[in-house]
Amino acid sequence: MKQLKIKDNQCNPVVDFYEVKEVASRVADKTLEQLEREGVFVFPTVITESDDLTKDQMILQSFNNMYVSGNVMGFLGVGDERLVIESRFSKDDNDFFFQYLLERVLEFPNFIDLETSASQDDRLFNLLLCLFPKYLRAAMRKGLFKTYIRNQYNDGNVRGSIDVARHIKKNTPFVGNIAYSQREYSYDNYLIELLRHTIEFIKGKSCGRLLLNTVKDEISQVVQATPQYKASDRRKIIDENRKNVVRHAYYHEYRSLQQLCILILRNEQHQYGNGTRNVYGILFDGAWLWEEYMNTLIGDAFYHPRNKAGDGAQRLFDGKYGLIYPDFIGKDRMNRIIADAKYKPLNNISGKDYLQVLAYMLRFDSKQGYYLYPEAGEAQDLILKLNKGTTYENNVAPRQDVSITKCGLQIPCNVTNYSEFVEQVKKSEAVLRGKIFG
Repeated sequence: MKQLKIKDNQCNPVVDFYEVKEVASRVADKTLEQLEREGVFVFPTVITESDDLTKDQMILQSFNNMYVSGNVMGFLGVGDERLVIESRFSKDDNDFFFQYLLERVLEFPNFIDLETSASQDDRLFNLLLCLFPKYLRAAMRKGLFKTYIRNQYNDGNVRGSIDVARHIKKNTPFVGNIAYSQREYSYDNYLIELLRHTIEFIKGKSCGRLLLNTVKDEISQVVQATPQYKASDRRKIIDENRKNVVRHAYYHEYRSLQQLCILILRNEQHQYGNGTRNVYGILFDGAWLWEEYMNTLIGDAFYHPRNKAGDGAQRLFDGKYGLIYPDFIGKDRMNRIIADAKYKPLNNISGKDYLQVLAYMLRFDSKQGYYLYPEAGEAQDLILKLNKGTTYENNVAPRQDVSITKCGLQIPCNVTNYSEFVEQVKKSEAVLRGKIFG
């Protein structure tokens, strides 16, 4: 197997990708929307959840004979080639930071092995398995998926179209039954059958029952709705779901779940595309993970609007003009704080980032703002005081009452194992909270 590891938010020469040139050529300068259509699983769903991840964003963008990576982490492959995109805080093939984000934000169990002892395919498969309960829970909030299907019968109570060929085959000599088929609105359809096959498949894994314990009620509904389940029908059910992709906008959660189930079940048959020329893999939006992680740290004292979910919408102007979704709005009315989560290196926070947070501070009468970013080095917090005056009048001076602080969360890099990483990052979290809340 040919494999290349790169990090997020970095530039790499095109020549470095020679060993995985097939993967690079298939994903370079392609948008996430295009890659999703080709079979890559993107989390969170591009259109519906992530504010930072857009469907026109690229995984690798070519520029001056270089490939530039963005905020996305994960695994991609074509045939026997693998491209691994780690967080920029990974070290010695161990991406403890990425694993920690998955545990905190997605509540992934800590048995997920992202270390060198596991093959890349095993890591990818473990990630897919752990996403299943979350996607199942989200989809079934809409209720069980119900659709029209055509069922075949052979009895004396004809209620549909007679199937002459099947009737002759099954009912010769004639004993009173008629072979017919009927179109019915049913829960026991191709998609719910796919869920049942996925559930039974996961149950057979060593960690399966532990994973599924969090969605017992949802699993019970699926099992009760699929009395015609047969393990031998798995291949047929997979093919039927590949042909009948869920299209209705109301059921977009089921569309994502359907794609996830197909990837899980096809792992056993195809090992994520071995021997094929199809691009495959799973990608996670680092900016979304970072923002949601920050919410677990400071969410008790901040409102957290969500753009794509339409939750907590604010307006800049009267008359419903200027729709905005600040990352975090402090709940303390007397000392309002605006915080913006940035999964960027310190020096990349500039330009429009400044204008955005200052606009939010003006809107909410805030005198204090924060950029919350991950920091690998020993950089001190940078306090930016807003200027007053103009250069034309030669009276520019910093204001003492309005400032924005670039506040980094120290990410442990010189650790030998994951337990040590967790211990160190907990200390960093306490320091960060102390800076914001005093």
